Amino acid sequence: MDMTGLALEERDGLPDPLRVLVKEYPREGWAAHENFASMVKFWLDRHMMFRKLMGMMREETEALLDARIAPEVYGQKLSRMGGMFVQELHGHHQIEDIHYFPVLQRQDDRVARGFEILDHDHHSIDGHLNAFVENANGALKVLDNGDRLKDGAGRFHSGLETLEGFLNRHLIDEEELVVPVILKYGADALPH
Repeated sequence: MDMTGLALEERDGLPDPLRVLVKEYPREGWAAHENFASMVKFWLDRHMMFRKLMGMMREETEALLDARIAPEVYGQKLSRMGGMFVQELHGHHQIEDIHYFPVLQRQDDRVARGFEILDHDHHSIDGHLNAFVENANGALKVLDNGDRLKDGAGRFHSGLETLEGFLNRHLIDEEELVVPVILKYGADALPH
């Protein structure tokens, strides 16, 4: 598939032809729709969890850089939150790619290409997650070295901000593609 201008790192949203259903089902009305079932709410809650974890890791890193948190406390928090973030995000994307996207893609030809873009995003995010892990491990390794601590934490913080931007772009696009498909066609076709 030609991804010119559609790659996660290049786009600022899905192209208008793929936004046809979100125009019909705008975000403001999702929760009130009869097809907004517990599965959709659970799925959106997972997205919110990823956003919250990134925000918490960013805030904790800023606290470390400002000397408002002890390095050993930061290390424990980053290890716990970072591990959970990577593990849960990988699992979430795997379920989407294998179980949900193939079914949703068949529901409406007008937005089918959007699921290919989302799948491509998942592969791009894997690269960013690899950098996230490298930067997190780099920060954790220098926690006991005051001279290198700020550099390691600074690199992690900068990389986290980059990942946060790309992942948020992906999550917004995914929500605005997936939720309207489910609202229009129902969740019955999805694997449970």
